[in-house]
Amino acid sequence: MPEYDAVIFDLDGTLTDSQPGIFACTEYALRKMGLPVPEEKVLRRFLGPPLAESYMRYCGMTEEQAAYATDLYRERYIPIGWKENRVYPRIRALLSALKARGVYLAVATGKPQHTSVDILRYFGLLPYLDAVAGPDNRDLHADKAELIRRVLPAGKKAVMVGDIAGDVKGAQDCGIDSIAALYGYGDDGELLAQGPTWAAETPQALCDILCPGMDAPKGFFITLEGGDGCGKSTQAAALEKRLTDYGYAVRRTREPGGCPIAEQIRGIVLSREDGGMTAETEALLFAAARAQHLKDVILPAVAAGQIVLCDRFVDSSLVYQGVARGLGVEWVEAINRPAFRGGMPDATIYLRMSHVEAMRRRMAVSDPDRIEQAGERFHASTEEAYEALARRYPDRIIPIDAAQAPDKVTDDAFTALYARMVERGVL
Repeated sequence: MPEYDAVIFDLDGTLTDSQPGIFACTEYALRKMGLPVPEEKVLRRFLGPPLAESYMRYCGMTEEQAAYATDLYRERYIPIGWKENRVYPRIRALLSALKARGVYLAVATGKPQHTSVDILRYFGLLPYLDAVAGPDNRDLHADKAELIRRVLPAGKKAVMVGDIAGDVKGAQDCGIDSIAALYGYGDDGELLAQGPTWAAETPQALCDILCPGMDAPKGFFITLEGGDGCGKSTQAAALEKRLTDYGYAVRRTREPGGCPIAEQIRGIVLSREDGGMTAETEALLFAAARAQHLKDVILPAVAAGQIVLCDRFVDSSLVYQGVARGLGVEWVEAINRPAFRGGMPDATIYLRMSHVEAMRRRMAVSDPDRIEQAGERFHASTEEAYEALARRYPDRIIPIDAAQAPDKVTDDAFTALYARMVERGVL
């Protein structure tokens, strides 16, 4: 198998799965024009080629109508659609591994140049690339061979990776090898009939062709912490989506809970009818649930290369039972030995918010559980304890201002997390 020192990629269907956004914006334009929406197998043909060309070919439009449809498409695509996208698994790691070997990397795509750059930047792929070629907004047609030539370096053994027959033909017209990305949007029969040099049925197969022997994915353990009402559940869902869109395999979980035994304990410890439960019993139940959760879910998922995203972990016990219940941080650490002996998070997002504002938000949503029913002094002490932990573990705990708009909280949290993950080689 030859070793290439230049790799040129298509974008849609090769590096990213942009189907949701393209489908939604294509349908939006057609409905605004009062035209019928084709069935899915026809819509799939819009994935890859220049948009106006697809409107003319598959919807019978004139060039003038196609230009208007393209403007309508962008009416939704510019604010929303371009982010309705997802990096394929292992693609980020592949680009990183190739870049580390000194391979020249570029993108040649039928998607407009500025939009392609925005997408590549948003999803963290642009830093790996040496060049990007795409048509400008005025081009209704884009020849793939010409786009490839724009980024094709002289004197290097190059290969084009793409998911439609036009990508393979463009490579052939430029005299370079090609890899058919069969996991993308193109028709496999048409792709293979064009005679690609190689074919990859999955992103992992593409890795095996271009960079055999790549390291297995690394796992990473993330926790979210903060007082009741600070928005952990909202941010857990948002971060799960952002990480998944970046191409990571994510396992979202929670504490207490996350596995059958721990969920049973959750029902006991959070019940408003606690039967006179002591603070010690509460702490021991949390520790027992955590030990089972670690063994059954967290450690296996991290070992398998997944990103574990957990709503609360041992910091909550240190704060709520160790400080607020007055049991002492050292005693709580001692009963949570399974966590401290190799099960601690790689990064913790601390959603920082005044306990007064947090409880106001929490009480506006639903009835509080047993712990949330504790008094004002209890919740004030939890806020103080979280601040102390953030000072004690600055390398692990990342404070984020949770009083901002939810989208801004997500952006800040994800930016900090992604930087930490790249630093640790989690790609």
